[in-house]
Amino acid sequence: MKITKSIWISSSLASLLVGCKEQKADQQLPVNVIYILADDLGYGDLGCYGQKIIQTPHLDRMASEGMLFTQHYAGCTVSAPSRASLMTGLHTGHTQIRGNKGVPPEGQMAMDGNTYTLAKLFKSKDYTTGVFGKWGLGYPGSESEPNAMGFDEFYGYNCQSRAHNYYPEHLWHNHEKIEFPENKDTGRKTYSADLIHQQALDFIRGNKDKPFFAMLTYTLPHAEINLPHDSIYRIYENSFEETIYDRPGSYFRSEKPRASFAAMVSRLDKYVGEIMDELKRQGLDKNTIVFFTSDNGPHREGGADPDFFNSYGPLKGIKRDLYEGGIRVPLIVWSPDRVKAGAISDHTSAFWDMMPTLAELTGATLPETGDGISFLPAILSQNNQQNHDYLYWEFHEQDGRQAIRKSNWKLIRQGISAENGPWLELYNLENDLHEDHNLAENEPELVQELVTLMDNARTESPIFNFAK
Repeated sequence: MKITKSIWISSSLASLLVGCKEQKADQQLPVNVIYILADDLGYGDLGCYGQKIIQTPHLDRMASEGMLFTQHYAGCTVSAPSRASLMTGLHTGHTQIRGNKGVPPEGQMAMDGNTYTLAKLFKSKDYTTGVFGKWGLGYPGSESEPNAMGFDEFYGYNCQSRAHNYYPEHLWHNHEKIEFPENKDTGRKTYSADLIHQQALDFIRGNKDKPFFAMLTYTLPHAEINLPHDSIYRIYENSFEETIYDRPGSYFRSEKPRASFAAMVSRLDKYVGEIMDELKRQGLDKNTIVFFTSDNGPHREGGADPDFFNSYGPLKGIKRDLYEGGIRVPLIVWSPDRVKAGAISDHTSAFWDMMPTLAELTGATLPETGDGISFLPAILSQNNQQNHDYLYWEFHEQDGRQAIRKSNWKLIRQGISAENGPWLELYNLENDLHEDHNLAENEPELVQELVTLMDNARTESPIFNFAK
């Protein structure tokens, strides 16, 4: 693999790149990292993952120029715990945040102020750090709001509940509340996703001469299903049979939900295209690695119709399920001269792997061992990739659920606090990817092995528990 002179590589990464020409330290620069996190985008919502209706040309091109992962998993099946797993390198059996818990009047339950995060990792290597979009990991003024967790710059929604509204009363710029007055005749004209995207572009332009880490936690295509009726919307406006519905208080009150959802995904795709173009315009494309993924599976909220779009692709389940459709998500990694163009990886990875992966990429030293394994060798198409013994998830809504995957076997414990629960489901993903055939009764010894692993995978939480 050819490495250009502008690329800085850590000693640990250098040891992996057999045959690469060594560069002098004073000729090397740190690699910029952009991590794009969509909101409720399904495994099958992109053309490169099999989508037939929605147009995603920029993400499809990103996949053709980079690497597409087929077995990447979110941290959880809903927003806050999934993002906590990503941010801390811990699965949901060990994270502080294991569910969506709001804190009135705005925000979610906070993490401890000493929590080590991805942003703190990058600050340890003198990167400028920014997050643009949705936070959801600590209410305004808490010890885990973005600026307290290692981010130099934050613009967007602190609260994930308020992020349901694309024409909001306010957003946050660091500690400042940016308010958007409502016009009595036209409502609020500020479409938050566009504004957040522009702030992200400004961050990239403003830091082009120094190493940066940008997390773009876009809210698209999460509910509500709502966007400007511009040229992107008009592509789909009359494409589908559907019922128009009114939503009082929204700027565009009459919506076609299928057209709007498709346009929201295409709008997200447009944002990604503009990020890639800006990197090339600024001469940063050879010295930046870009990740694109989603925080969990597709949703049915606000008029979304995952069945119509086959948003889960070949998988079963949606957001809030621990079936594959709720937790397996797209992952595209792009970096010219590092990542092999058009590559497809079947390596099994998860959000909690990002911490050690980015530590290895940047040469950072982690203060403690988490649950993740670096999958940088897989990204670099090398054959020395270490694999997980197992992956674990837990979910604290709908009577409680747990899941564990070991090799191709997947055990789900459902209805943990239900009156008639819990019950177990066992699937062999190698020949039953859709999880249709429960083999729990056929494999009692394997079930017992996985139950023991599942029980030992977690620590008790005083806030998130499975008590009936």
